[in-house]
Amino acid sequence: MEPVRTCIGSRRRAPRSSLLRVVARGDQVVADPKAVMPGRGAWLTPTVEAYELAVSRKAFRRALRLDREPDTSAVLRTVLTMSAAPTGPSDTTEQAERLMDN
Repeated sequence: MEPVRTCIGSRRRAPRSSLLRVVARGDQVVADPKAVMPGRGAWLTPTVEAYELAVSRKAFRRALRLDREPDTSAVLRTVLTMSAAPTGPSDTTEQAERLMDN
């Protein structure tokens, strides 16, 4: 039986293999796709929707027990890379720019 984890964005439970582990490195949160980095980790469904929910709920800060809101742009880049192919080449750029501005 595979371990089950809870996504910090959607709060849905899923097998560990279908989620992306993230860890804090200073004031930045980075993706840990191999789930081997040391330190406290949190799990995120690798979708833009789950990422947006986690940011709006301030879940990165809470789950990783940080003193202030971290920079999560590296996680966004990883999620955009991992997500399904967009309908057009400008979709990913526009989506990234919109999320970076928030």
